[in-house]
Amino acid sequence: MASARNVRLEAVIQELGWSQDRLAAQIRRVAAEVGADETLSVTRSHISQWLRGSKPSGRTPAILCEALSRALGRPVTLAEIGLANDREPTTPGWEVDVLSALADSGDPDMISRRQLLTYSALGAVPPPPQWWDERSEHARTRAPRSPLTVTPAHVEALREAMGFFSSRDQRLGGRAGRAALRAYLHTDVAAYLDSRMPNDRIRRDLTSAASELAYLDGWTAFDSGEHGAAQAAFGLALALAAEADDPALAAHTLRAQAHQAVDLGHPAQALQYAEASMDHRRYTHASNRERALLGVVHARALAASGRKHDALAALRRAENDLAAAGTASDTVEEPARVAFFSEASLAHETACTLRDLKDLRGAEKEFERSARTRKLPYARTHAVTLGYLGDVQARQGHVDAACATWSTALDAMAGIQSGRVRDTVVRMRQALSPVRGRGGSTANALDERARQVLTAIG
Repeated sequence: MASARNVRLEAVIQELGWSQDRLAAQIRRVAAEVGADETLSVTRSHISQWLRGSKPSGRTPAILCEALSRALGRPVTLAEIGLANDREPTTPGWEVDVLSALADSGDPDMISRRQLLTYSALGAVPPPPQWWDERSEHARTRAPRSPLTVTPAHVEALREAMGFFSSRDQRLGGRAGRAALRAYLHTDVAAYLDSRMPNDRIRRDLTSAASELAYLDGWTAFDSGEHGAAQAAFGLALALAAEADDPALAAHTLRAQAHQAVDLGHPAQALQYAEASMDHRRYTHASNRERALLGVVHARALAASGRKHDALAALRRAENDLAAAGTASDTVEEPARVAFFSEASLAHETACTLRDLKDLRGAEKEFERSARTRKLPYARTHAVTLGYLGDVQARQGHVDAACATWSTALDAMAGIQSGRVRDTVVRMRQALSPVRGRGGSTANALDERARQVLTAIG
């Protein structure tokens, strides 16, 4: 008996308006992020078979959902495309057992499984209001299982580790030191959190420090292109920030989740996260520098959602907040996690916002300002900025300027292991494609250099 045609999947593809070839390419891109080799060969013939009623197996249904979600800018569920099963979650889960999650972070089998996770737009929802208080109360009443008594020295050790791993990420990219960071979370961090706390101040300080390390695990996964693993790690970081009753740190993680959602093409989810990060208590507990960071990502989410006026207003607010950093009005102690956020960082995110608002000339000026003012330790972001700058120059028809910028970008990428850097090189080669083979020796030479950089990044 022939299978019934999957009219639900057909309706979603018709809503998208893409060819089957284009959709297949999007599916392969998501599959490559999670190492789903069995889905890397998907073509339009597979999509035709699915439309005729054949059901994809393994991770392919989840990858198909994510590909469609990114393309449509809204969550697409398995049920919506006629591929639901009884095990599909209907709501995102926020019941994170932080000690179990940390224990899993160093288990080889769990590491392999995390690397195969697919980002879920359905699960990209901030936790409900009552969740925050419940997490904090749960942490205060949790019984320790270790005889160790935590001291301020243990808190300082976690903060020093954060500084070390963060500098590796900024200089060499998210793939540098990730295994060591996960091992540290699995061993020392998990052990300290399961120990006796002499008072609530030390418990909160230790939990905040652990949250920052879990956040960095998520950020490095995001930078490596492991978006499902990043989503899980950000969820753990948020749970720890709630247990520490640290609203500014929670805002910092929500901002990262918004950034990820923007980059993956989920504007509605990005705006939910960004607005949660700007919640009154979280925003007011942040230092002026951190407020500027929250605000500029809020602007990006607004731009991605098509709200130009609100996005420009958010940019002005972020500029004012950064200008107030370190002044008498800055009554909140500035955490080390935002030391990186300077004029160059603000200019980079402002440029991304203007680019998404189709103001390519304005974006070019801001990317140039970012590249001009960026300091050496932040090599990864500098390389990404230059890649983006070349892209907006090329989109305006300034091919020679773009080639010169991209040449500098490739120089800056030496030794960096980053999925975001890799993506900029892929886009660079795509932009060069129309001018290759037309006597443009500069473009041809640049494309060959880009190919070599891709090989080095892996």
